[in-house]
Amino acid sequence: MTEQQLLSVIDCIEAAGCDYKRDLPLSSCSTFKIGGEAELAIYPHNSLELEAAVSYLVKNNIRFDVFGNCSNVLFDDKGYSGAIVFTSKMRSIEVVGNVIRASAGCNLNAVANAAMKAGLSGLEFAYGIPGTVGGAVYMNAGAYEKQVDDVLCTSLAYDYERGEMLVLDRGEHDYAYRHSYYMGKPLIALEATFKLQDGDIDEIEQKMSDYMARRRTKQPLEFPNAGSIFKRCSGHFIGKLIDEAGLKGTRIGGAEISEKHAGFIVNRGDATASDVLALIDFIKNEIMKLHSIALECEVQYIPYE
Repeated sequence: MTEQQLLSVIDCIEAAGCDYKRDLPLSSCSTFKIGGEAELAIYPHNSLELEAAVSYLVKNNIRFDVFGNCSNVLFDDKGYSGAIVFTSKMRSIEVVGNVIRASAGCNLNAVANAAMKAGLSGLEFAYGIPGTVGGAVYMNAGAYEKQVDDVLCTSLAYDYERGEMLVLDRGEHDYAYRHSYYMGKPLIALEATFKLQDGDIDEIEQKMSDYMARRRTKQPLEFPNAGSIFKRCSGHFIGKLIDEAGLKGTRIGGAEISEKHAGFIVNRGDATASDVLALIDFIKNEIMKLHSIALECEVQYIPYE
């Protein structure tokens, strides 16, 4: 953006009530702890503020992306040319009967805890997933043989090409493994409702604790990472394939294939996006040579421009 464009955007989002930061180091908000500076970071507090900000960006042809916890992305070393809209201040949670309504920026741990305290079962699997409601709805997040599709009732979306709010029923989400109707469309998930079942609070809390303990035991939570690097492929456990290929511990720069779980790439402290991308390509080439399997990335790389 030119300085004039930047100042015009700031005027608009201030009038809408959004917070903002200029030259935000993306390494400070990504779970990978990697990335240069974003020209502008915008923080709406609710759906109406997000709509106002995004509609202005669209109208003025300014590049933008929308993120929550940045737990499944790899930002470019040069940063981001344009505006990033963060949903992290959209954190409303409401429990009505056996339904939970949560805004896009709600941390999944917070939503799972709210369900537990209300004696509602069904979201235990989400406890420990380092993402937000918006991202979970977008990618049909899941763990331990459960996924968003199992509990989602509706989602509220903003179609920024038409300038319309839409309510999508569960069946309209076109859910599959790490896939939803949102992908490839001009839609932003603003909130979601989850239909849960009555349960025993102590049993729900114990299940959540068990899931978290399993994560700590099996996943390299002691290092910055972006979760599983590759999507599952039919009939194979990707981490096992990488492990059996003898690739655990392989490093390029500061990026390393985790010694604890070969399906993860970790930042050992000074990794760059270039290091991670090179290591991803290395893994893909090795698995293709050994098994003729084309691995598909689950982590999304966000280029500078």
